[in-house]
Amino acid sequence: MVIGGLNRAVKWGAAVLATAQAGVIATLLVADRRRRRGRHHVGFPTAPPQTVPADGTEVTVYTKGRDLFEDMIAAIDAAEGTVLLETYIWKADRTGERFKRAVTAAAERGVDVHLVYDWFANLVVPQRFFQFDPRIHVLRHRPWTGLRGFPMRAPGLNHRKVLVVDGRIGFLGGYNLGSEYATRWRDTHMRLVGPAVADLENAFVDYWNQTKPRKLEPLPQPDDRQWESPITLARNVPSLGVYPIRYMYLEAIDRARERIWFTHAYLIPDDDMVFALVEAAERGVDVRIIVPADSNHIVADWLSRVSYHALLSRGVRLYLYQKAMVHAKTATIDGVWSTIGTANIDRLSLVGNYEINAEILDEDLATMMEEIFVMDMGNCRELTLEEWERRPLAAKVSEALIAPLRPLL
Repeated sequence: MVIGGLNRAVKWGAAVLATAQAGVIATLLVADRRRRRGRHHVGFPTAPPQTVPADGTEVTVYTKGRDLFEDMIAAIDAAEGTVLLETYIWKADRTGERFKRAVTAAAERGVDVHLVYDWFANLVVPQRFFQFDPRIHVLRHRPWTGLRGFPMRAPGLNHRKVLVVDGRIGFLGGYNLGSEYATRWRDTHMRLVGPAVADLENAFVDYWNQTKPRKLEPLPQPDDRQWESPITLARNVPSLGVYPIRYMYLEAIDRARERIWFTHAYLIPDDDMVFALVEAAERGVDVRIIVPADSNHIVADWLSRVSYHALLSRGVRLYLYQKAMVHAKTATIDGVWSTIGTANIDRLSLVGNYEINAEILDEDLATMMEEIFVMDMGNCRELTLEEWERRPLAAKVSEALIAPLRPLL
């Protein structure tokens, strides 16, 4: 009798909580829709593409989508042997059509073109857009892609954004393909020219060969990869249960002695990540994080807020990017270590999706990344602990209600 009553109470409590959470989310979505309706595009600071050498590989960093897309399409237009293109979102707009025409023209002149896009992320895109020239090899990544045999590993979305041309030029970073990203989003991407491109090609080849259906042919492995390089790639592979990017961040934070500067679109750190950041701040490291004041996912914004008190109260400084979406996934530490890639600081990226980040040990590149961070800070306002504690009671209650959903994102 007692156990039965307890079970009913638990079920009733769970139902009440779920209803309250649904109400909070619905309210947030309505508010977000109204906010977007009145939003106008405003400019934000960007830097021209900058290039530095890193032990034989030239690294170019992009902070504006228009510059990046021009160079990506130019590389595809100049391709002679292979084009390997992988993206999370591919919009059927002017920019998306430009990329489609470029890969089609490459295939028509005999270039071996392989494309990967995430099926789930593009459900809102007209599916006829993804009808390609039959000479192009296409892999549509679905959440269950790669789950073969036993033991079964976790499914995941393909959140990677990679382009490799002729094994000589590679691109990697946060930019999806679409006109909105060309001018209205602040993101960060990198181009590699030199020996490190072989590792990026290998990342594409490994994914393709592991997940392709039988009707698609395997790709050959690049045979000129280096054993030692200041540029290494960390790849999350859900189907293998491999998630090195999270450990890469935790190890770099643990080594920091001077400064940790992060820029992230979605900041929903787990307890270990929060602990690492606040421990660094408490030992005197200058820990600063730039996040969007209002991202394109309002629920993610509110889930991010759950960790703000723990961070601010222990010395971590938060900066809110103003009037534009900052979508970068970058960090630089101590003027030595940097990362540019596709993984956000949230569960979906760190222990969920297919992701790829470049880890770079190079002082010149770190200096460039610090300059970009300072530039972005010029478009931010700092959120203080005093301001945060003064937020309305309704906001605090709403945050508490949806806090249990954090492990889902």
